[in-house]
This record gives sequence, C-alpha cells and structure tokens, in this order.
Amino acid sequence: MVSHSTPKEEILKSLSSDQTKGLSSNNVAKLQEKYGFNKLREKKPRSTIARFFDQFKDVMILILIAAAIISFVIACIEKDPGEFFEPALILLIVVLNAIMGVYQEGKAEKALDALKNMSAPHARVLRDGEEKIIDASLLVPGDIIILEAGDFVPADARLLQSTSLKSEESALTGESVPSEKDACATVLPDAPLGDRSNMVFSGCSITYGSAVAVVTATGMDTEMGKIANLLDDAGESQTPLQKKLAQLGKYLGIVALCACAVIFAVGLLSGTPVIDIFMISVSLAVSAIPEGLPVIVTIVLSIGVQRMVKQNALIRRLPAVETLGSASIICSDKTGTLTQNRMTLVKSFLDGNESAEDITENVSDEVKKLLTYGTLCCDGSVSFDESGKEVHIGDPTETSIVFAAYKNGILKDEINEKFPRIAGLPFDSDRKLMTSINQINGKKIVIVKGAFDVMASRCIKGNLEKAKEITEYMSRDALRVLAIAFKEIDSLPQELTSEGIENELTFMGLVGMIDPPREEAKLAVETCRKAGIKPVMITGDHVVTASAIAKQLGILLPDDKAITGAELDAMTDEEFDKVLESISVYARVSPENKIRIVRAWQRKGQVVSMTGDGVNDAPALKAADIGCAMGITGTDVAKGASDMTLTDDNFATIVEAVKEGRGIYANIRKVIGFLLGTNIGEVIAVFASMLICRQTPFLSMQLLWINLVTDSLPAIALGMEPVEEGIMNKKPRPKNEGIFAHGLGVRVCLQGIMFASLSLIGFFYAWTVTGKLEAGQTLAFMVLGLSQTLHAFNMRSNRSMFKIGVFSNSKLNLAALASILMMLIVLFTPVGIAFGLVTLPLEMYLIGLGLILVPIVVMELSKLTGLIKDE
Repeated sequence: MVSHSTPKEEILKSLSSDQTKGLSSNNVAKLQEKYGFNKLREKKPRSTIARFFDQFKDVMILILIAAAIISFVIACIEKDPGEFFEPALILLIVVLNAIMGVYQEGKAEKALDALKNMSAPHARVLRDGEEKIIDASLLVPGDIIILEAGDFVPADARLLQSTSLKSEESALTGESVPSEKDACATVLPDAPLGDRSNMVFSGCSITYGSAVAVVTATGMDTEMGKIANLLDDAGESQTPLQKKLAQLGKYLGIVALCACAVIFAVGLLSGTPVIDIFMISVSLAVSAIPEGLPVIVTIVLSIGVQRMVKQNALIRRLPAVETLGSASIICSDKTGTLTQNRMTLVKSFLDGNESAEDITENVSDEVKKLLTYGTLCCDGSVSFDESGKEVHIGDPTETSIVFAAYKNGILKDEINEKFPRIAGLPFDSDRKLMTSINQINGKKIVIVKGAFDVMASRCIKGNLEKAKEITEYMSRDALRVLAIAFKEIDSLPQELTSEGIENELTFMGLVGMIDPPREEAKLAVETCRKAGIKPVMITGDHVVTASAIAKQLGILLPDDKAITGAELDAMTDEEFDKVLESISVYARVSPENKIRIVRAWQRKGQVVSMTGDGVNDAPALKAADIGCAMGITGTDVAKGASDMTLTDDNFATIVEAVKEGRGIYANIRKVIGFLLGTNIGEVIAVFASMLICRQTPFLSMQLLWINLVTDSLPAIALGMEPVEEGIMNKKPRPKNEGIFAHGLGVRVCLQGIMFASLSLIGFFYAWTVTGKLEAGQTLAFMVLGLSQTLHAFNMRSNRSMFKIGVFSNSKLNLAALASILMMLIVLFTPVGIAFGLVTLPLEMYLIGLGLILVPIVVMELSKLTGLIKDE
C-alpha cells in the first residue's frame, strides 16, 4: 500500500483504525507485537579489544612479531638474560603501535544513535476514543495522532485533517522553506518525498497550523529509518593514505622475506651456524620495517588535525585529513551549506514604478510603508538573544519581511501597538493568502499578502500587468514573491470570510525573498576551480531555485546541466556515466540519488567529498571518500556520518581544509621519504655485508634505536612544515597516484644506496683498522644515525635549504638537537654497552663526521643541477 496515494479511507480500513476513536487497546497490543517499538535499530559497536587486535593485521607488524619470536627463541637457547632485551623491545614497539591505532579510531560510529535521538519522545494519540499522551516509541501503524505547531512528528503519517499546516522538512528533503501540507491533496504514487503534501514524516516538525493523522510507518520503516538502513549499507571505505600505507607494508614485507630467504640460502651454503643466520635475519627484518612509520604518520596527521581546528574544521578520523587534500569533486548540499539557510528579503516593487529595487537598510518612505503593511500582516517575529544574534520565530517568509522592516527602523512590537490588529484570516494553503485588519490612523485597513497569481484577481486598482512582469522576472532569479494589497472598510463584517473581505483590493507592491548564497561561498568556489576541483550542488530544492543559486556562485557554468532526481532515476548507470561530467546541479533528489551520484564519480576514479547538514545528507556523507558536516546547522546524524565537521558552517572553510590537507600529504611524503631512506640503506648494508663477509654491520637493537628514537623526532618535525606556497594552484592528485610518484621512489632508493655506502665504508674501515667487529658496528651506527638526522634538513623541500632558510623550522632544529644528544649519550656513555657499542679512537670519530656531512653536499648539488626538481 502506497500511503501517500491511497485514499485515506482505505488506509484507515486496512489498519483497522477509526478517525474519531483511534485504535483499541487490544489492537495496539497485536500491532505492537507485529511491528515492534517505534525505534531505530541500534548497531552494536566494536569493542576496544576487537579494535586492538585489528591492529595486528598489518603485514609490517606481523613480520616484527615473527622477528621478536625468533629473537626470543634464540635468547632461550643461548640462556643469556641480556639477549631478552631485544625481543622485549620489539614487542614493546608492537604493543605501543597497536595502542596508538586504537586511540586513532577513538570515536565509535554515532550516526544511528543520533538518528534515534531525533525521534520525538512523546506523542498525542487517540486510543479507545480518548486523547492520551504516550511515549513515542509505543506508537504503532493505525494510531491516530494529533499535531500542532511546535510538535515534532513522532512517526510517518497520512494526514486525515489539516488546517493551514506547514512542516519543517529541510533536514529530510533539503528545502529551506517549510512544506505546505494538505490532507485533501491528491499525490501520485511516484511523487518524490518533497512533493508528498498529504504526509508528515518522522523527525520533522510542525511550524504552522494543526492536523490529525494516521500513523502509516514506525521505526525502521519510516523515511528516517530507511536512511538509517542506508547508513548501515554504506560500508566503511579506506582512505587513499590507508590503502597506500597498507600496500607499502606488503611490499616491504615481501622485500624482507625475500632478503631473509637469500641470507638463509647463502648462510647455509657457507656453513654459517643456524643461530647466527637467524640473528642476521632478525636484523634484516627489523631494518626493512619502518617501525615508527605508522605512529609517526598518525602523529603528523594529529598535528594536521590541530591546525585544521584553528581553521574551524574538526576531524573525526585522522586519515581523513589527507583525503580532503586529494578531493577532486566536492558534492555540496545547497541549503545551509552554500546558502545561509535563512530567507532574506532582497527585492521590492512598488505599484507605479517601472522596475524592482533592492532592499537595503535605507529604503524610501514608500518602501517603508510597504514593509510596514507587510509586517502588520505577519505572525512571525524576530527577537535577539543575549549575544545580540537575531532569532527568527515562525514562518521564514514572514520573518524575512519582519527583519527587513527592523533593519529600516520599523519594529514589529511598536507598529503592532500603534496599529493594532483587530481581526484577521490566517494563511490557508488553498487560497494562498493571509489577511490582517488593523486600526491605522483611525481607519480600518484590510491588509492582504500572498501569491501574486491569486492576489491579482482580487485587485481592482494597480498596474497588474507590470506587476506580473516583475513577478516573473523575480521568479526567474529564484526569488519567492509575495504580493501585498490593501483596502479601507467602514466596519468589521459580522462574519469574516475570504469572499467578503479579500476582494476589491488596491495593489500596493511586491516583495521578493531568497535563501541567499553565503558571501564567501562564491570566492571559495572560484578557488576550488583554480585548484582543479569540480563543485557539484545536490539539493532537495526545486531545480529553478537551485540553478539560480548555482549560477550566482559559479557552480553552474554556461555548458553545464541541471537535472532533477526524477530525471536521474530514469537513467541507467551507463547513461548516467556518459553525462555525469556535464551535470553540476541536482535538484529534488532523494538520499538514494545522493549516494548514486557520489558512487558514479568514484567509478571514474575521483576522490569525492560530500558536504551537507541534514539527515538526508548522512548516507552520502558516509559513502563519500570524505564527508563534511556543518557544525552549527548540521544535524547530529550528519555529524555522526561524516569524517569532518565545519564548526563555522562556512563553505570557504572547505578551501582552507583542502589546502591544509594537501600540505599535510606533502609533509607525509617527506616523512616517508626520510624514514624509508634509512630503512633501504639498512637493508642494503645488512644484505651486502652478509654476502661479502657473513657479518652484519648493525645489531637489531641498534636499528630499532635509529628507526624509533633518533629518526622519530626529526620526522615529526618534518610533518610540521608550513604549507608551501602555490599548493592550491596544482590539480588534485589522481586517486591511483602512488606515494612515490614524481620521482620520490627513485630518490629514496638512491638515498638508501648512499646511506648504505657511507655506513659500510665506516663499518669496514673501523673493523679493518681495529680488528674488532664491534668497532665497525659502532662507527656504522654513528654514521647512519647522525647522517640521517642531518638529512631531515634536506627533506624539507625540493628547493635548496639555503633558499628556504636552513634553520627556519624551529621545531626541526630542536628535534635534530635532541636526536643528536640521544645519539651522543648512546655513543659516549655506559648506555652504549647495552647496544653492543665500544669506544673508538679520535681519528675514527673525525672520519665518521666527514661521512655524516656527505648527504648534505650530495643533496644540495642534486637540487642545484636540477636532478631534484620542485614538484
């Protein structure tokens, strides 16, 4: 049964309900058992333990655990307590990494809980012929509910009676103006949600009038419940960074396993003891795995989160920071996102004039009279809170008139007292008029406001042809137009009727209002286009209104198209994919339409960002690569389903978030390049040394110290580099672009060869001169650790460090100093004994210092000669 198109008599019959008595208690019990409670289904959250163990699915972590187990077995075999330090250290790193991962996922999914909280807690119903107030969760299909202005709608219901009813449905449909409702309206079966004028929907509110309705759907069967299902169905997808780091981990794991296999083969063929081979393999595994990378990337992203908070963007999930930076499509809701979500009077037209004029704060006396009459014929009001911010109460079209009058010194309370209303007819959706009779200067003046097409036939004075022309002109610009007319009467009729009072009027003028674009949104759209990002408007509003706003903002260009949700529904996926890139505006869309649009762009390899504030945006927010919810006007549902919340509801904030996202991703590339340069150098050094002399230049503990302690602070400081200039003049990264694009992979490998060569030179030199393996390992440890610390200054930019300022990053200066001090403590204090280090002759330290400075010289020459170019 289609609730909005089936006759209400049939609906009552099918639900065994009675309009005057409601359901009987016996029927309620049966229906309760059949349909359950009027609640949204709750999703069981994953436990902290489950999230903790999920962290161990990473290939890099599994290899480290295997290395720790091997090291632990060897320690048990050799029965040396000192040998247990190494596996304990590896396992400690693994556990700390898992704890950080759980912390990163800190906030559980809250979208369904928010949806649940939006449900009205109580409902007025008729049961057993009596009016009762019950818990809304106890409603069942067939209940007769009574609704008045200010009520939340507790369930989806078909109207049985209605009087001047309006329902605020912007959170569900995206329309900025309350929808007019009519119990007698005839609605087609395939009518979109926003056009079902004989229905009211769960979670929405009544702004005007009253009604009696029969509940047709409860809980998960309501329109809001269907959105909750969509949220369940829209699965969690990994961000590009997560995918790339997972892929990197697999590659490094394969490299480590292959290298270990070769080492095993060579060792066995050469007669090396199996225990020694295992120890070298552990060193090789540790050298191949950038243990600190996941944690450091998390910290860099956390720093990015703090930066973005200052830009009014609140991040829910850390990896979402870089995803926004790679966004190539921004699908934005209109109402409250690109517009102010507040009807504003912008145009007026006075009878006798030739054109409309703008509404300012200094209008003519004639326009002030028009605004005065319009305000007298309004029930809406505008007040101000303690902070001085205006609060609009009532119908938005009325409050726009009242506020325009206020800005011109016309206060509603004052003129109501001066010109009191003595009678009136409320607005009615059938006649589309409202009338107020006021005592003005000793005369009884009838003031009528409403739709011009209705008003015109009731006026006997005024240039109605010109007014019709101006009305059409305003409508083309997506303005909502109201006409104002008046007449003088000698006395109040005994019975006020539309036919008796709303005729023989004198046309006074027109007012045009619109939910205006945000002032900063147009500039933000221009910046998006300069950055290679396509903005797309997706709204539940009418296509004419949406197109007009989109043109003003620069979203709808001359060759672009605007289509409706019905037109989209008529297309197959293949047809839609062909025209997708030419469509910039989607109007009258459903939640399913929004997800379809997002996924169509994703099929084309685009990184899609979806912004919005309503319940209707939530599924698409979750399905998109990154969802951005509005913080002020946004519903809890939208915030719960999103990755990021704009705390100032400012579309322009998205541009700053994109800029920060791009800068953070660039910094992450620097961090990865910096850390992997060392890891590749370690792998090559261990592997080459094993092949040459069956010995390793590093112990696994030394490698862990370099990877986790010495390198970590400079890597974090690299992640705090300011965003480089011109980053918003580049196109977004392709979705399939690897972390090592633009030559980074080649540079990292070459740098790894450089670090390996320098380390092996130090290793073989000290070993040869002193005859002690520990001496060679000590000098190799010193060269690799300190050269890598200084190399952080090279990684700040592809431009010379002398051009950007060698010490211009104060945080890197402090980090490098701390790393150098920690290296010196290990090298020159008894702490070094635990790491297998020995004291070297002075000349060896001086040779080591020379080797440490080589990377700076090599990198500066590469930048100078153009081998390393600015991306």
